[in-house]
Amino acid sequence: MDLQERLDENKVAAVLALVEAASEADGVPPLNEESMLRLRYGTGPGAKAVLIYEGDDLAGFAHLDPPDPDAAPSGELVVHPAFRGRGLGRRLLEATLEAGGGHARLWAHGDHPAAARLAARLGLTRARSLWQMRRPSSVPLGDPVLPDGVRLRTFEPGEDEDAWLALNALAFATHPEQGSWTRDDLAHREREPWFDPAGFFLAVRQDGSLAGFHWTKVHPAGEGGESEPLGEVYVVGVDPAERGTGLGRALTIAGLAHLRDRGLAQVLLYVDEDNAAATRLYESLGFTRSTTDVMYSR
Repeated sequence: MDLQERLDENKVAAVLALVEAASEADGVPPLNEESMLRLRYGTGPGAKAVLIYEGDDLAGFAHLDPPDPDAAPSGELVVHPAFRGRGLGRRLLEATLEAGGGHARLWAHGDHPAAARLAARLGLTRARSLWQMRRPSSVPLGDPVLPDGVRLRTFEPGEDEDAWLALNALAFATHPEQGSWTRDDLAHREREPWFDPAGFFLAVRQDGSLAGFHWTKVHPAGEGGESEPLGEVYVVGVDPAERGTGLGRALTIAGLAHLRDRGLAQVLLYVDEDNAAATRLYESLGFTRSTTDVMYSR
């Protein structure tokens, strides 16, 4: 067992290979985007990585985010498919809980029964559910209807970062992850090969201030086992002062039209199960639930 705050290049490569093997075996990636970015760009002070070996082979990996003063640390863990059924999952989970001071909030992507059983054995309970919803682009879309005095334009790298971060923090003030994004979090994504400002829509008032946004994303074929490219409603946010004006729906439709016009047959998004207003909106636009990610907590 190996507990580290930073991984060298060889260990990062070994973890990425493990993630790829688990993704192919399970049909769902074991680590979310944030964890993958932390692997590539550095974990940040206070983050922890737990590695478990069988001989010289990396058999399991867990990641814990930097401490949050208001909640237990969150993270993810995965055991290589070749080493499952040997009790390594329990050992890895126990070590991860110990690294978190006895408490943690851990994601299980795809809501696998084996993850539920392991969580129950160690006294973890379901604390949060995140739905993945999907929509075929062939479902008809209406035209986006913007509130009076609001227009759409696309994000301008090097110009819009600070204004967007301020609006993102305002729109997601109560969200566990999204609302706390920093300039580095945004910069890391701007460096990713999928980043395309042409698919990053901003709703702008007459005075130039931002009222909302819809950031879209395109996943290449082969990612996560997908046979063709896949669009994503990456983030939709609206200034609380604009809620009830229909701006969120208009922004969503504008982004969906962009992804459709790029020739993408399917679009996905993630939404918290208990966000009734958002799920109603997405269902009205033709989205249906595809899979569920579950957070377990002690």
